[in-house]
Amino acid sequence: MSAEYILSLDQGTSSSRAVLFDRFQQPLGIEQMEFTQHYPADGWVEHNPEEIWETQLKVANQLLARLKIRPESIASIGITNQRETTVVWDRETGRPVHNAIVWQDRRTADICEKLKASDFAVYVMKSTGLVIDSYFSATKLNWILKNVPGAMNLALKGRLAFGTIDTWLLWKLTGGKIHATDVSNASRTMLFNIATMSWDEEILRYFGIPKAILPEVKASSGVFGYTEPGIISNKSIPIAGILGDQQAALFGQRCLEPGELKNTYGTGCFMLMNTGNKIVSTNSGLLSTVAWQVGDEVTYALEGSVFIAGAAIKWLRDGLKIIKTASETESIVTSVTSSHGVYVVPAFTGLGAPYWDMYARGAIVGISQGITDKHLVRATLESLAYQTRDIVGLMEDNSGIALKSLKADGGASANNFIMQFQADILNVPVECPTSTEATALGAALMAGLGVSFYTWDDIKAEIPGKKVYRPHMSFELRSKLYKGWRKAVKRAQDWADDSLE
Repeated sequence: MSAEYILSLDQGTSSSRAVLFDRFQQPLGIEQMEFTQHYPADGWVEHNPEEIWETQLKVANQLLARLKIRPESIASIGITNQRETTVVWDRETGRPVHNAIVWQDRRTADICEKLKASDFAVYVMKSTGLVIDSYFSATKLNWILKNVPGAMNLALKGRLAFGTIDTWLLWKLTGGKIHATDVSNASRTMLFNIATMSWDEEILRYFGIPKAILPEVKASSGVFGYTEPGIISNKSIPIAGILGDQQAALFGQRCLEPGELKNTYGTGCFMLMNTGNKIVSTNSGLLSTVAWQVGDEVTYALEGSVFIAGAAIKWLRDGLKIIKTASETESIVTSVTSSHGVYVVPAFTGLGAPYWDMYARGAIVGISQGITDKHLVRATLESLAYQTRDIVGLMEDNSGIALKSLKADGGASANNFIMQFQADILNVPVECPTSTEATALGAALMAGLGVSFYTWDDIKAEIPGKKVYRPHMSFELRSKLYKGWRKAVKRAQDWADDSLE
């Protein structure tokens, strides 16, 4: 039987998903299963690695059974995963020595705060492209080795294996034969030198991490190993693509050229810009990261985030109670011709890049007697586009690369008003794919490329059915509106300064 499909395993923070793609890159079916979140102490977040494996395997088998797909017809498997989450297990028993410490976990925040003021922080940024933060894997791994009884001794003897979730799944799928990761996930550990593309010996020494515990780092596309017969099929299936979830979305959105950028509009916004073979160093709070590697060619990216995006719309609904559902905002805002000079700065938890003001708080600026709730809703939606332009401007300034287009996904990308206003404020086209499976597709494309199921021509082909929003706003109006936004942000910062006096 000829191979007809790619199976994508999409292992997220709250659920495990499996998606099957055909030769035309279309999703044929999806299975999803949530798993338990553990909160053993304030600010601590853990997952049971065995439960992650069990749910991921179950959804894969359920999907194939429901679609009546013979496993022999699967050309390869791709893996995409929640990044930075840390697992350590015993190579001999195959059992984790501790629950996985999730990327959200803040137990090592105090250690990181002390390190930020040191010369070591400068070295870490230069080597890894990351700022020191408990978000990344290094201090999580250090914590496990120091706090799990006997863990360091076992690590020094070569008994323990460390990995992010992709590595754990790869180990389980191959029956414990392969201990490896890809460059995109390695670059999120705060242990990987993105210039030399190798584990950084100085950082390993600083954190007391034995090199023997680390996985082999491979390109993102290519055969990592084969499934153990009997796990998914009696036949071995190649695992030929691995990408961290945000990098997978960048690839799935076809951001293949320098200057192409994807923005995921969720509670906040995750933005990644392709910077080609260039590592962009920045002190502005943006992260430099590895996007992917195919063959010998490494592609890098800049990463930035907006703290409050979709959460601002939720505030309209749950806080102010002036809307009932997010979907109704589109008809509300188009019932007025503009926000009438009103700006909403949703700095509910401070301001990120390019302002980096932890004391700033939300502000509504420009209210006059003619303002209604409709203008307030419109100004809130517009704030998503303004904040995105803030980050894009920072990326352009740091990289020297002009934005060509913005690829959008996430909940707010379904809102026609937001997407058109975003195109107008950025003055570039905004593209929204018909499929919402950009992350799973990115892993599938890598896996398909790794076994020649897909070609580069397939991947570069125009995405059918995508919706494109083209800018129509005049230069004068765009400049005036954005200038007003920057003044509104200044008001939010000035208020914070005054309130501290």
